[in-house]
Amino acid sequence: MIALLGDRQDKQKEDKSEKSEEQAAAKIQAAFRGHKTRKSMSMKAATKKPEPEPTKAELEAEFRADDKDLCDAATKIQASFRGHQARKQNQEEKDKEQQDKEDIENIDLEDPELNKAATKIQASFRGHKVRKDVTN
Repeated sequence: MIALLGDRQDKQKEDKSEKSEEQAAAKIQAAFRGHKTRKSMSMKAATKKPEPEPTKAELEAEFRADDKDLCDAATKIQASFRGHQARKQNQEEKDKEQQDKEDIENIDLEDPELNKAATKIQASFRGHKVRKDVTN
């Protein structure tokens, strides 16, 4: 009976060992397949020549000015892009105004450095005004 129990435990240990070996082998194989795929893709990318951009003449040759549908589509795309740009610019201006407003609200009017700066500006202006009055 004890021998049977020991045999069962040995068999369970062997099963666990085999399972973990199989899992390890599967991980190694998956990692190698990924490595192999990435390597082949980088080789393809290195050997592939990028298509040159079409020249203005080639684009004009493809475009027919008398094609009303094409002109309408181009006009619609241009109008929607201009609208997008205007909305984006408007939002940026609103954001800047909001940021400026927040900056002004966050000024500490009790700051002694701020009072010194204001006094200096006022003194400079008074000096300017006096010099201007003296020359006139």
